[in-house]
Amino acid sequence: MRVLGLISGTSHDGIDAAVVEFTVDGDTLHGTVTHTSATPYPQELRARLVAALPPAPVTLAEVTVLDTLIGQAFAGVAAQAIEQDGPVDLITSHGQTVFHWVEGTTARGTLQIGQPAWIAERTGAPVLSDVRIRDITAGGHGAPLVSFLDALLLDGLGSVPAALNLGGISNVTVLAPDGLRAYDIGPANALIDAVVSEHRLHPSGYDDDGRIAASGTVEPGLLGVLLDEDYYRLPPPKSTGKELFHPGYVRQAVARAGVEPEPADLVATLTELTVRTVADALRAEGVDAIVVSGGGSRNPLMLGGIRDALPGARVVLSDELGAPAADKEAIAFALIGWCSAHGLPGTVPGGTGAAQARILGTFTPGSGPLRLPEPRPHMPAALRLRTRDGGQG
Repeated sequence: MRVLGLISGTSHDGIDAAVVEFTVDGDTLHGTVTHTSATPYPQELRARLVAALPPAPVTLAEVTVLDTLIGQAFAGVAAQAIEQDGPVDLITSHGQTVFHWVEGTTARGTLQIGQPAWIAERTGAPVLSDVRIRDITAGGHGAPLVSFLDALLLDGLGSVPAALNLGGISNVTVLAPDGLRAYDIGPANALIDAVVSEHRLHPSGYDDDGRIAASGTVEPGLLGVLLDEDYYRLPPPKSTGKELFHPGYVRQAVARAGVEPEPADLVATLTELTVRTVADALRAEGVDAIVVSGGGSRNPLMLGGIRDALPGARVVLSDELGAPAADKEAIAFALIGWCSAHGLPGTVPGGTGAAQARILGTFTPGSGPLRLPEPRPHMPAALRLRTRDGGQG
């Protein structure tokens, strides 16, 4: 079964895609990653999306327009993937998160937009979407859903292995002796990207290779204010997003610190914030092996800082396990699509805090009747991923 996974994360910068061809051999699920891509949003669409995010007020009219425009953008990426790599049996579209409703340690709801009917109409393939909410109805956070993939990839890597994703928000999956835990740690690139965009420090809107941060100096007083955030002291399971860590959050912290840092110093300080919060969380878990993915894994200053702060842990990129670091979340959603199509849960309760695992998502038919495979009685015990060029884990 060939599944195309699509996602735009909390950086809101574009759409990641991955086609995975799944086969089952005994009790092992094999996945061959045959296509990956990263497509930036059109500049006008990204600006319109960012302007509508919390805490900005937004009308239902604007939400409707964005739902259509983002759905059409996802449809274009899906059509291009199919044109380049061949037909798929199913598309899993995460869409674009615009609000994740959390009160304290309880998730109440979540909203992803990017109307899936546009994808089904453009490609003719059925689409699985709205994948987070079912976990929330079961008492979970609907995040981090990538923990389902992590649980399969981490097995046997160390005494306490962890999968760390450095996207807009940093999240971690820990395979501890007493069970799996997964949660959002805090901002990874979300605040950095906001500052880079606000001050027009780089046309991409992010700190390419950590060069801006490397040219600046950490402001200790501001870092202290940023670290004094109640969220970091909440116990897992927990989740967060740009509802808390938005551009205004940085401006408020600067005001409380009573400093006026140069933009490069601000980026350096926010990069160190990510390093400190990630290192503190993983140190507390006692991890001895860390598999890193996400855009921050390509930032040598961020990744190097984490390595230096955790000298006793082996740190590798998820590429070594057959999941390219920049594409792991898209691969994870392809896996969730395979599971839902076969009537299997796509969550680990310890990963999201749910009472039980749940089958995720809502199906939109393609150009013909919706035909799903025969349900499988259980999830294969092992997952083996490899890329088309032979890299595997």
